Amino acid sequence: MSGRPLAIAVPELSLEVSGLLELPANPRSLYVLAHGAGAGMRHPFLEKISAALAALGVGTLRYQFPYMERGSGRTDSPDKCVATVNAAVARARTEAPGVALVAGGKSFGGRMTSTAQSRAPLTGVRGLVFLGFPLHAPGNPGITRAEHLDLVQIPMLFLQGTRDEFARGELLHQVVARLTPRATLHEIEGGDHSFKVPKKQSTEAAVLQDLATTIADWTERSAR
Repeated sequence: MSGRPLAIAVPELSLEVSGLLELPANPRSLYVLAHGAGAGMRHPFLEKISAALAALGVGTLRYQFPYMERGSGRTDSPDKCVATVNAAVARARTEAPGVALVAGGKSFGGRMTSTAQSRAPLTGVRGLVFLGFPLHAPGNPGITRAEHLDLVQIPMLFLQGTRDEFARGELLHQVVARLTPRATLHEIEGGDHSFKVPKKQSTEAAVLQDLATTIADWTERSAR
């Protein structure tokens, strides 16, 4: 499945962004999935995780932030990103009425989604799913990027590699403990920020299956 192309209107910004909807028959849920800072919605990882989720009955709505739509290397302001997240969630509700929604994304996309949720609840969204939450910049450990998560009052799932240079393990555990019971952490042993693991440990296919199964099971338990 490659996804059905959509044009998503962002009224606050008076523009449209591109989207891709993968919606299996009788979906268990729909994941509104934002891309990372440096690659758009067609990044191979997002393509593969969307396909793995579809096989488990979980749909995805991927979409572009305006800067990526323009081909710019500079990310949009948080205000523009929040407006885009809101628009994508609204379109998801229209495309899949009655289907349980979760939202989040890869790295930057996940953080912008949680920023949106911290400002005002995303209507219909029952949980947030982070694929590599960027807790801090590489080599500059800290937890200030997670401060807004205290305002998020719905369940959160953190999927994180244990070698992720954007989230030092002890700091991430500290954040998740603070957010418990709303937060759940699922670690990929040996995984980096892109969930790549040493070949002797696992395979790409096994990691993708682990991520997809965890998302599907968690959504079934926590977001219904």
